Amino acid sequence: MITVARPEDRPAVVDALVAAFGKDPVLRYLFPDDDTYPAYAEAFFGSCFDKRVRHRSVWTIQNGAATAIWEPPDVVHPDDDLAGVLPEDELKRVRTYDEAVQDALPTFPFWYLGVLGTHPAHTGRRWAQAVMHAGLERAEADGLPAILETSNPANVGFYRRAGWRVIGELDHPLPVWIMQR
Repeated sequence: MITVARPEDRPAVVDALVAAFGKDPVLRYLFPDDDTYPAYAEAFFGSCFDKRVRHRSVWTIQNGAATAIWEPPDVVHPDDDLAGVLPEDELKRVRTYDEAVQDALPTFPFWYLGVLGTHPAHTGRRWAQAVMHAGLERAEADGLPAILETSNPANVGFYRRAGWRVIGELDHPLPVWIMQR
């Protein structure tokens, strides 16, 4: 059953996302060292979760096995929450990537799918699609489009099959596709 995540779901959700994104191009660009990836990715996903859980825009299934973290329209979060948590090199990469993506996003209001992941032990069950659709339903109810970005070429096909279309691309700091539905 799909549920709106609560603060107490944080450990399970974050653990699953750290495992799910272990080979993801963006996460490995941000945190390239195998030894430090788990701790830095945990801080990153924890921050993503914390920013959005109070907006009731994190949907999960099976105790965090698959999670969609959505950003409601017109919500502004300070970007300094990882300062002091991540070393300067990693923090600089996070900020560089975030600035590039923010500059490429549309200027009109939209719901933003910031994170969609399934723990590797649970792939193939279509749970990612299920939690993604919970956020899409919220965007539709608000009469707004949904936007996401992906750096994984395989995900472009996954999202296209779910009705998304590419509306922009970035080359720097790494290849990224901006998609809309």
